[in-house]
Amino acid sequence: MKTRGADETDRRFMREALAQAESMLGMTSPNPTVGCVLVRAGKVVGRGVTSAGGRPHGETNALAQAGSRARGATAYVSLEPCAHHGQTPPCADAIVEAGIARVVIGCGDPDPRVHGRGIAILKRAGIRVTSDVLRDEAARINEGFFARIARGRPLGILKLAMSLDGRIAAEGGDSRWISTEESRAMVHRWRRECDAVMVGAGTVAADDPRLTCRIEGGRDPVRVVVDANLRTPADAKVYRQRSTAPAIIATTQANLAFAKKKYERRGVEAIAIADHGGEIALDRLMQEFGGRGWSRVLIEGGARLAASALRADVVDRVAFFVAPKIMGAGLPAIDGMHLTRIRDAIQLSELSARPVGVDWLFEGKVVPAKRRRK
Repeated sequence: MKTRGADETDRRFMREALAQAESMLGMTSPNPTVGCVLVRAGKVVGRGVTSAGGRPHGETNALAQAGSRARGATAYVSLEPCAHHGQTPPCADAIVEAGIARVVIGCGDPDPRVHGRGIAILKRAGIRVTSDVLRDEAARINEGFFARIARGRPLGILKLAMSLDGRIAAEGGDSRWISTEESRAMVHRWRRECDAVMVGAGTVAADDPRLTCRIEGGRDPVRVVVDANLRTPADAKVYRQRSTAPAIIATTQANLAFAKKKYERRGVEAIAIADHGGEIALDRLMQEFGGRGWSRVLIEGGARLAASALRADVVDRVAFFVAPKIMGAGLPAIDGMHLTRIRDAIQLSELSARPVGVDWLFEGKVVPAKRRRK
């Protein structure tokens, strides 16, 4: 998208700011990840990105690197500079005090404490502002943060790996490996970028996954098991795997006391979530995650959790790896939707497909329930 007042130079340096922001995706919650590049006389004099844990902010880090060279420079910032006082002063004020001459912004910040106010501070100080440069790309990086601000819950990404005929396991339960090593490596990168990864009790019982991020420089997400009836063994890998990230078991209020006794001796946090007919209310669970400041949750299945998440309207994006294999029988990728009419199907928008090794990755945005055709 081209923006009035922006030229190819602006877009080039904004791409650098976006790359900075993307490098810390998943590491800055509860804050968004913000990249900042300071340019003076055509040369970069400072770069910065939001630090782990959400502070210092990207602008602060870039200004510190540039020092006095920031005066008269152009600041390329992936997200509107903050305008509120928290544990750190507003970045918009810091930009003014540094003597920045112009600010180029990727996209606005929907946080009510910031929305439009950061830009207003800059303009009142006489700083020239160009907004919405590579807006769509900038918004995509922080769409999890935006989801939490708008809906009180993190972005839900449903990932499944299946055969060409939609099976995630053979009749005997064997599921290793449907997808290729290249596809699995991509999933490990996604785990690094998410605050949490979530699976159902059936997946833990069948596959005994670790749910860790096994790439160089990666960090583990919080590992969440949805287990209303406490079917998962206490010695499952997800509970005993040594990790810097905690494990959580989400169960019903009726089973909470026993869950604490069974799992917490391994350091697992047990939480109670409202249920509907014995099934965990995933909308309530995702609201719990939003309250913890999480912005992105990777839902990795299995089949029944996938159906529950779609029914609960907590899936914003799907990412389906389709392997060039035909099973003929076995466990369906999604089990429990029970739709009787085509028009009730989950609808997708912005569908894309690309090869990953010999697999194909299909990605799309889920049309929210309130916008689907009646």
